[in-house]
Amino acid sequence: MDRDSVSWSGPMPAITTPFRADSSIDEGAFIANIDRLFKLGATGMVSVGCTGEFWAMTTAERLRVARLTVEANAGRGPAIMGTGAIRPEEVIEQIHGAAEAGCDGVLVMPPYFAHLTQAEIIGHFETVNAASVLPILLYNIPGNAGNALTPEIVNRLAALDKVVGVKESSGNWTNFHTTLNLVKDRLRVFCGPSSVFGVAAVLAGADGLIDCFPNVWAPGGLDLWHATRAGRMAEAWALQQTGIALTDLFTSEGRTLYPATKAAMNMMKLPGGGYPRAPLRPLDGAALAGLEAGIDRILAQHAKVA
Repeated sequence: MDRDSVSWSGPMPAITTPFRADSSIDEGAFIANIDRLFKLGATGMVSVGCTGEFWAMTTAERLRVARLTVEANAGRGPAIMGTGAIRPEEVIEQIHGAAEAGCDGVLVMPPYFAHLTQAEIIGHFETVNAASVLPILLYNIPGNAGNALTPEIVNRLAALDKVVGVKESSGNWTNFHTTLNLVKDRLRVFCGPSSVFGVAAVLAGADGLIDCFPNVWAPGGLDLWHATRAGRMAEAWALQQTGIALTDLFTSEGRTLYPATKAAMNMMKLPGGGYPRAPLRPLDGAALAGLEAGIDRILAQHAKVA
């Protein structure tokens, strides 16, 4: 397999997993969010990733959400399941479950917590690749995983026969661009923090965008791709400015990205928000009030520019 083995491209949101107050999964809200995002221009869905709070879910719950993703997608775009785990056996178990659920591919990050050498990271992916029954999208998110898929490592992993792409979520433009230039002829390259530099990534040749912001900011977070590809650059750069402002808002003054995303979705009465799962906690107090005021201000400013 290589980049030509799949047709994945465009804005494929990293979707939230909505939990109720009792911690159960709100399946109806999950499906409604997917339907809404496809109608607004999404080209696929990535579930049970970092935005989906995979670490707070059992394997059975992850596979249930994967099946729901396939059903809700209804052929409108690829369903890609996150398989975050430390042990390769757990990753492989999830890959086989994802295949049984009907997923089109899997998102595979490095093991987390234990700090690994380059050889150990590569060895992990070699083991997973040898047993995989689905195309693999590498996932570089060192801020969460603690282990980075450097451009050199991605270049090595591009030779594995099940690896077809990479989601580059380091948040570092140099790292993204170096990775893109090294592997774009062999792998599909997706930009993770598209709210920060998605327009530049598309202009540089990225195959698509995989970000959490379309959950709360759509069609804007999807139109970063569509406007740039269509050459509507004034619109695209205005959207990028809004994305940067939202990113700063969601990650400042006592707020972190995933609880802030869900709080904003609830505030805007969008499906798919709900509660985060422990150890994350819902926003409250000054953090919640600041989020609401900031969203109103930022979206009002964008409306003036647009």
